[in-house]
Amino acid sequence: MRIHRVEIEGFGPFRTRQVVDLDAYAADGLFLIGGRTGAGKSSILDAVAFAIFGSVPRYEGGEKRLRSDHCEPDDPTSVGVEFTSRGTRWRIERAPEYERPKRRGEGMTTSPATSRMGVVVGEDVEWKAVRDRDVAVLVAEEIGLTKDQFLQVILLAQGRFAEFLLAGNNDRQRLLRTLFGSRRFEEYEAELGRRKSDAEGAVAHGVTALTAVLDHADTLAEALPEIVAPEPAAGADRDVTAGPVASPEDLRLARLALHERRARHEVEIAEAVEADARERRAAAEAERDRRRGDREKQTQRDELRATLDRLEAAASGIEREREELAAARRAESVRGSLDAATRALAAVVAAADAVGTTSIAWAEVDGDTGLEPAGLDALAEAAQRNIGAWQPVQQLEQGLPAHEKARAALHDEEEAASADLDDVAQRLDAIPSRRRDLDESAAAAGEIAAARALAADRLETLAARLAAAQAAASLAEEYARSVEAAQAALRAREAADRELGDLHRRRLGGYAGELARALVDGEACAVCGSTAHPAPAERADDHVTAEQIEAAEERKTATATAELAASEARRVAQQALVAAEAKAGGLDVETLDADRAASAERLAAADAAVAELAGIDAARVALADEEALLAARRDALGEARSERAARIRSLDDEIARVRARIADAQGGAASVAERIAAERTRASAATAFAQAQRDAARAERAASDAADALAAALDDAGFADVEAARAAIREPATRQALEQRIARHDADLRSTKATLVDLELLVLGAEPIDVAEAERALAAASDARDDAQARLGAMRQLATSLGDALARADQAHRQIAEAAREAAVVRDLADAVAGRNGKKMDLETFVLAAELEGIVEAANRRLDEMSGGRYALRHTDAVVYRSAASGLGLEVMDRFTGQARSPRSLSGGETFLASLALALGLAEVVTNRAGGIALDTLFIDEGFGSLDAETLDVAMRTLDGLREGGRTVGVISHVEAMKEQIPAQLRVDRSPHGWSVVSQEVSV
Repeated sequence: MRIHRVEIEGFGPFRTRQVVDLDAYAADGLFLIGGRTGAGKSSILDAVAFAIFGSVPRYEGGEKRLRSDHCEPDDPTSVGVEFTSRGTRWRIERAPEYERPKRRGEGMTTSPATSRMGVVVGEDVEWKAVRDRDVAVLVAEEIGLTKDQFLQVILLAQGRFAEFLLAGNNDRQRLLRTLFGSRRFEEYEAELGRRKSDAEGAVAHGVTALTAVLDHADTLAEALPEIVAPEPAAGADRDVTAGPVASPEDLRLARLALHERRARHEVEIAEAVEADARERRAAAEAERDRRRGDREKQTQRDELRATLDRLEAAASGIEREREELAAARRAESVRGSLDAATRALAAVVAAADAVGTTSIAWAEVDGDTGLEPAGLDALAEAAQRNIGAWQPVQQLEQGLPAHEKARAALHDEEEAASADLDDVAQRLDAIPSRRRDLDESAAAAGEIAAARALAADRLETLAARLAAAQAAASLAEEYARSVEAAQAALRAREAADRELGDLHRRRLGGYAGELARALVDGEACAVCGSTAHPAPAERADDHVTAEQIEAAEERKTATATAELAASEARRVAQQALVAAEAKAGGLDVETLDADRAASAERLAAADAAVAELAGIDAARVALADEEALLAARRDALGEARSERAARIRSLDDEIARVRARIADAQGGAASVAERIAAERTRASAATAFAQAQRDAARAERAASDAADALAAALDDAGFADVEAARAAIREPATRQALEQRIARHDADLRSTKATLVDLELLVLGAEPIDVAEAERALAAASDARDDAQARLGAMRQLATSLGDALARADQAHRQIAEAAREAAVVRDLADAVAGRNGKKMDLETFVLAAELEGIVEAANRRLDEMSGGRYALRHTDAVVYRSAASGLGLEVMDRFTGQARSPRSLSGGETFLASLALALGLAEVVTNRAGGIALDTLFIDEGFGSLDAETLDVAMRTLDGLREGGRTVGVISHVEAMKEQIPAQLRVDRSPHGWSVVSQEVSV
C-alpha cells in the first residue's frame, strides 16, 4: 500500500486547506516531519487514520476533538487520502459531525458525518461507496488490514512504540489477539466446553427419555380390551440385549412389542365392522333419495299445470303486441325520408334568413341590393387588389415609431459617452502620481523586511530554550516526586521483607501445634511413628497459616516490582531534567521569556513589512492593468462616437422616405391601416351577400327533392299519410322489449306443455309420498357407521402410538450407547483445548506463541545489527504465576554476560532500538499474514531525543535500510542531527493567526 496524497481542512490545528504530496518524497525515500511542539505533526497521521478508518487512536475513549478550534462557524471540516492498493488508486474523503449555522433561520444545526470512497480515473473519481458502512467494507476488502494492524505496521504512533516490548503477558496477549484475529480460538474453547456439557447431558437425557417412552407406552396399553401379556422369556421373539441376561429395560421393550401386535389385530377387526356399517348406510341413503325424487316430481307437476293456465290467459294481449311490432318495422323504412324532408325545410328557412342579414350589411356599405352574385364577386376582387397594394405601406407605418425611438436613444448614448470619455481622461492623468506614492512606500517597507530572517532564527532559538527551561522547572518537581516515590517504594519493600521473615519464624515455631492437631489415637505419628500421643503440643492463637505466608510472598514480590519501577522512573526523570537544563542554556524562564517577547515583536514587524511589500507589488500590477484598461477604454469610446454619428444620419434619411410613402397611401383616411380596414369591410360584405344568395337557391332545390322521396316511401310502406307513419314509429328499445316479451311467452308456452306431458305419463298419484320414514332409517344407519368409524380411528391411533413408542424406545436405546462414546471423546478434546495441562497453555495462546516466535525471529535480524551483536530477543513459554497467560513471555539475551533478563532492565536508548526492531518484525509478520501486503509507505512518530550520537547513527542506518524496494518512510522528530541528515522535510508551523500550515522541502 502506497499513500500518495493527504488533504486536510478544518481538522485538528489546521483551519485552511493543507495538501501533503507524499509522492514528492518518493525519490528520497526518507523524509522528516518537523516543527515546534504542538504545531500539529502527529495530526497529519491522525488525519490519515481518520480518513481510512473513521477514528483517531489517541482520541479513543476520550473527547473527540476532530474539528479545528480555529474554524469559523461556516468553515468546512474534511480529510482526504489518496493511495494505491493492489494496482488501483483509491480516494477516501471523510467529514466528522460538527455544528454549523442553519441555512435558513437563525441558530446552529448539526452537520452529519459523511464518507465516500472511489477509484481515481485521471482527474475524476468514480465513487464506489458513499456510506460509512459501505466504505468500511470496501476498506477491509482493498487494504486487507484492520485498524489495529494498520496502526501497528504503517502508523507507528507516539506512545505505542515500546508498548509491545514492555507489555505484560496478558497485555501482550490482548494485542496479539487484535492483530492476528485469534479470538476465534477462544470461541472454539467455549464451543467445545458447551459440547462437552451437551454430550454428558445427552447421556442422562437419553436414559430419561427411554424411561418416559416406556411409561407412556404402558399407559397406552391399558386401552386394549382383555389384553393378556405374559412376561416373555429373555431373548424370545426379539434380540433385545447384547448379553446373556436381559435387563429390565429389555423386558419392558419386549412387552411393548407384544402390545403393538395386539393393537394391529384390533385394527383389523374394527375395519371389518366399519365396512359393513358403511354399506348399510349407503342402502338407506339410496331409498331416501328415491322417495325424495318422486315427491319433488309431484310438486313440479302441480306447478306446471298452474303455469299453463296463466300463459293461455295472456295469449290475447300478446297478439296485439305482435301487430304493434309489425307496424313499427314497416315504419322504419319511412323514418329516413321523413327526417331528410324535415332537415331540407329547415335549411330553406335558414338560407332565407341569411340572405336578409347579408343584404342589410351590404346596403350599409354600398346601397345597391339588387346586384347579382357575379357583380358582387367582381367588387370583392377589386377591393382585395387595393388591400394588397397598401399592406407594405402599412408595415412601414407601424415601424416608424421604432425608428424614431432608436434615433432618440442614439442621441442619449452620445451624451453619456461624452461624459465617460472626460472621466477616463482625468483618471489617466492621475496615474503617474499614484505610481510615485507606491515606490516610496516600497522603499520604506523593504528596509524593515530585510531583517526578518535574522529575527525568525533568533525567535526559534529562544522559543526552544524557553520550552526547555519551562520543561526543566516541571521536570525538577517530577524528579523530586520520583525520588520521594523511590524512597517510599524502598521502605515498602524492606517492610515486606521483614514481615515475610517474621511470618516464617512464627510458622516454624507453631509446626508442633499444627502437627498435634492432626494426631489420631491409634494411628502412627508422622514424625516419630508412635501410636500413643500422651502430651500433644497446643497450637498458639497467633499461628501462621500457609495462606498467610503465600499472601506475604505476593506482597514482597509486588513491592520489589514497584521498587524496581520507581527506581527506573527516578533515573529517567533525572536524565530528562539534565537534558532540559542543557537545552535551556543555563538561563531562567523570566529572562528567556522577555528575550522571546522582544524577538517576537521584531519578527511581527518584519512579517507586517513583508505583507506590506506583497500588497505594494500587487498594487503596482493592478495600477498597470488599470492604466492599460483606461487607454483601451478611451480608444474604444472614440471609435464608438464616429460609428454612432453615421447611424444617426442613416436613420434621419430613412424616416423622411417612409413618411412620404405613408402620406401617398392614406388618401382621405387618418392612416393607412384605417383605409385598409374600410376596404376589407366592403369586400367581406360583398362576398357574404353573394354566398347567401347561392345557398338559398340550393336549399330550395334540396327541399323539393326530399318531398318527392317522402311521398314514394309512404306509398311503399302502406301508410296513408305522414301522420300515420309517425304514429307507427317506435324507438329501438321499445321494439326490442316487444320482441323479447313475445319470444319469452312463446318459449314458456312450448316448454311448459312439453314438460307437463312427460310428467303426466308417470303414475305418481294424487297423495304426497312420505319421506320421513326413509330419513329416520338413514339417521340410524349413519349413527351405526359413525360409531364403527370412531372405534376404527381409536384403534388405529392406539396402534400408531404404540408403534411410534416402540420405534422411539429402540432409537433411544441405541442413542444412549452412542452418546456415551461421543461424550468421552469430546471431554478429552475440550480439556486439551482449554489448557488443562502442565503448561497452562490453551489453544489460542499456543497459536499466538507460534506467531510471537516468528515476530522475534524477524526482529532479531535487525536487533543483531543495531546492538552490534550484543542483544537478542527470546520468546519464553515458562509458566506464569497465578492467572497471567503462559507462553507469551519475552526476555532479552545479553551475549556479554550470557544471561537473560527482563526488557524493562534495558536503558532508554537500548529500549528504543529493541522496540524499533520488534515493531518492524511485528509489521513484517502481520503483513505476511494479511496476504503479503506491500508496505510502500511507513510513518514513525516516536522520540529519538533519548538516543546518544552513536545509537542515533544506528537508528538512522536502520531507517535508511527501510527505503529498500521503493518504500517511503516519514519520521517525526525534533532532533537537530536528524534534521541535518535528512534533507527532505515536511514542516508544520504556526501561522501568525494561530492555526498551523504545512510546507514541503525536497532534496535537489
